[in-house]
Amino acid sequence: MGILSSLFGKKKSVDFAELISQGAQIIDVRTPSEYSNGHLKASKNIPLDRLASSVSKINKNKPVITCCASGMRSSSARGILLKAGFTEVYNGGPWTSLRSYVK
Repeated sequence: MGILSSLFGKKKSVDFAELISQGAQIIDVRTPSEYSNGHLKASKNIPLDRLASSVSKINKNKPVITCCASGMRSSSARGILLKAGFTEVYNGGPWTSLRSYVK
């Protein structure tokens, strides 16, 4: 085990296919223009700068997967949702990496 792994632990792998099949919500936090250029059909677009004021649009009783272009904004979005009281929030990273899980 490497030094970083022993300090921070191993990152738990997330089964996005399973989460999505169980009804997880996908929140795409890119800008509306980015979203209009391509997105997952199952996703809802709530730009990162509007997320904190739009949490009422997201069901707290279902898992949430955040996504964006690269994974940076979706990581920030995860933090915002956790602070807002959501308990099951996952950073899905780039929306394109979730494509294979969405039917």
